[in-house]
Amino acid sequence: MKKMLVAAVSRVLSGVSQKPASRVLVASCNYSNDATFEIKKCDLHHLEEGPPVTAVLTRQDGLKYYKTMQTIRRMELKADQLYKQKFIRGFCHLCDGQEACYVGLEAGVNPTDHIITSYRSHGFCYTRGLSIRSILAELTGRKGGCAKGKGGSMHMYCKNFYGGNGIVGAQGPLGGQIAEAYNMAALWKLPCIFICENNRYGMGTAITRAAASIDYYKRGNFMPGLKVDGMDVLCVREATKFAADYCRSGKGPIVMELQTYRYHGHSMSDPGVSYRTREEIQNVRGKSDPIMLLQDKIVNSHLASVEELKEIDVEVRKEIDDAAEFATTDPEPALEEIAHHIYSDNPPFEVRGANQWVKFKSIS
Repeated sequence: MKKMLVAAVSRVLSGVSQKPASRVLVASCNYSNDATFEIKKCDLHHLEEGPPVTAVLTRQDGLKYYKTMQTIRRMELKADQLYKQKFIRGFCHLCDGQEACYVGLEAGVNPTDHIITSYRSHGFCYTRGLSIRSILAELTGRKGGCAKGKGGSMHMYCKNFYGGNGIVGAQGPLGGQIAEAYNMAALWKLPCIFICENNRYGMGTAITRAAASIDYYKRGNFMPGLKVDGMDVLCVREATKFAADYCRSGKGPIVMELQTYRYHGHSMSDPGVSYRTREEIQNVRGKSDPIMLLQDKIVNSHLASVEELKEIDVEVRKEIDDAAEFATTDPEPALEEIAHHIYSDNPPFEVRGANQWVKFKSIS
C-alpha cells in the first residue's frame, strides 16, 4: 500500500511543470523597483545650466537597456566574424564600445523624432527599430536585408531614420535640411541636436594630433553645447532629454559631444592597433566599458541579479546566432532587380557593364 501511495504521488508530481532553477530564483527575489545614481556633470558652452547630476533607473529600464546594449555588442562581434568569413564584403564600420551612445540617445528622444547619422550606424539601426535579421542580412547582401541587400553597412533605413551616410560629415547638412523640411523654420531656429561621437580617433589619427581645439562641443561657436560621458547610458539619456527639451522649447539647435570609445579599428580593414596600443584598449574595457558600468549599477542596487543578466546574455546569443543563420542562407537579390529602386517607378533602361560593348537591360 505504501509503495502504491508513493508511486501515485510521484506520478502527480511528475505532471507538474518544473521551472528552471534560475527562473525560480528570479521569481523569489525581492528586487528594488528603481534606484538613483549620481552621474558625471556635463561641461557646458553658452548654457547657464545643464542636465541633472542624478538619474533614476527603474528595474524595467535597466533590463531593457542592458539587453539592447548586449544585443548591439553581440551583433557587431558576429558581423566581425561574418566579415572574416567573407560573407560580408566592402566597407564595414563596427560600433562595439559605443553602445551607451545609441541606447541613451534613443531613451532620451521620442520614436517620432528623426535621426540621421554617419557610416558607423549599426547601433542606431537596431535602436530605431530594425531587426537583427534585417541588419545582418543587409550586411551580407541578401534579399531579407532592410535595404533588400543593396545598401550594405553604411546605407540602412527605417521609419524616421535616414540612415548611415558614407560621406564624412554628410549627415550634418542633410539632417539640417530634414529638420527644415519638417519644421519650416529658419536654420538657426531649428529644433536640432547636432551630435558628435568623439571616440578619440579620426580614422587612424588621434584627435590631439589632428585639431587645435578638441572641445568639439564648442565648435558650434554661437550655438550652445554639452560635453557628455558617452560611456554611461544614464549620462547620455539625461543629456539627450535636456537637449531635446531645449530644442523643443524654441531656443534653437544645440551641439552634444559624446566622449566614447570604439574597440574595433575605424573599419574592418583597420586592425586598430597601429596608432594605439592593445594596453589602451584593454584599459578602457576594464575601467569604462559601458555594459560593465550598467551591469554594476543594476546588480549593486538590487535591480536584478547576476543570474538574471546571464539569462539575458544566453537569450541574446541565441537571437544573434539565428539571425546570422538567416543572413548567410537567405538568397541574394535577383540579377533582374539590379537597377530597381533607383527611380521610384522602376522604368526599364540599359546599364553599361565594365565592358562598353556589354549591356544589361533592366526590366521593371
